[in-house]
Amino acid sequence: MRTVEYRDGAVRLIDQTLLPERLDSLDCRAVEEVADAIRAMRVRGAPAIGVTAAFGLALAGDHSDARDPAAWLAELERAAALLRATRPTAVNLAWALERCLEVARRASADGVVVARDALRSCAQRLADEDVETNRRMGALGAALLPAAARVLTHCNTGALATVDFGTALGVVRAARDAGKQVHVYVDETRPFLQGARLTAWELEQERIPYTLITDSMAGHFLARGDVDLVLVGADRIAANGDVANKVGTYPLAVLCKENGLPFYVVAPTSTIDLTVPDGGAIPIEERSPEEVTHVAGRRIAPRGARAAHPAFDVTPARYVSAIVTERGIARSPYRPALAGLAGATLPAAAGT
Repeated sequence: MRTVEYRDGAVRLIDQTLLPERLDSLDCRAVEEVADAIRAMRVRGAPAIGVTAAFGLALAGDHSDARDPAAWLAELERAAALLRATRPTAVNLAWALERCLEVARRASADGVVVARDALRSCAQRLADEDVETNRRMGALGAALLPAAARVLTHCNTGALATVDFGTALGVVRAARDAGKQVHVYVDETRPFLQGARLTAWELEQERIPYTLITDSMAGHFLARGDVDLVLVGADRIAANGDVANKVGTYPLAVLCKENGLPFYVVAPTSTIDLTVPDGGAIPIEERSPEEVTHVAGRRIAPRGARAAHPAFDVTPARYVSAIVTERGIARSPYRPALAGLAGATLPAAAGT
């Protein structure tokens, strides 16, 4: 199933905060509800929140009573600002909004009715493109895995993080479908437990063998030779190849360097932000300290304990073995490689 859709006058998304106990959907019937769902991580994953925001913008356009194109566009701009502010690190969100806004601006010359249809079609196109993009990345990335691969992952990079199929976990799916034997070591991913709650759940559905570990166990398994490579996603990739991803990613890259193992990043070209020169310029979202002091609503730290919760960290490009995109695989030096991929024409892909 798709993790997010726009139908029957609502943005329907899988409520990821309910997993793994329950698989249920949430219908958002106002752009404010879409923004709340993104902010509360009911939907998460850079590609998924980008498409969700696009559908949220289409929802705002459909619900507007404005008949004058200028007034309608002004409402869209306000809705886009609301959505853009929900999560600042993942560049896919702003990228998807700007792409849809540009379509709406052009189409508004023909009136609000035409522009509404164009905006809705643009958002749907982004959703469909995401699935195709993920399948392309999966096929390219699967070639990097040995016939019998022991892969360590962090956070959730599967179908739940996208519209369908997944980024880094999509590579695992594609490798399995190609006949390779894959075993996944799943970082639990404190403090939100995307690995334990979501990745493990997806691997159960796919019947792919896995072992759930705490984040602090990763070094033990890498040093023992139990892992062949690490696969992660990305929320923003700077022009020089520095990668912002779920906090805890950077230590994994350092561990890979120390143990001579490949560290691969899997992300669509929409995640590449050539306007950001390096990782130091990437905004890092700071989330509520209660997500550290509490688990599932239960306090695990003393009252009065001070906590910090940067949602992401930045992995310097020197630790990245390769970046897999739908347009090809980038390797160091990353600046020219990423610039070429970001501006390249999407090639035909056999069998996808």
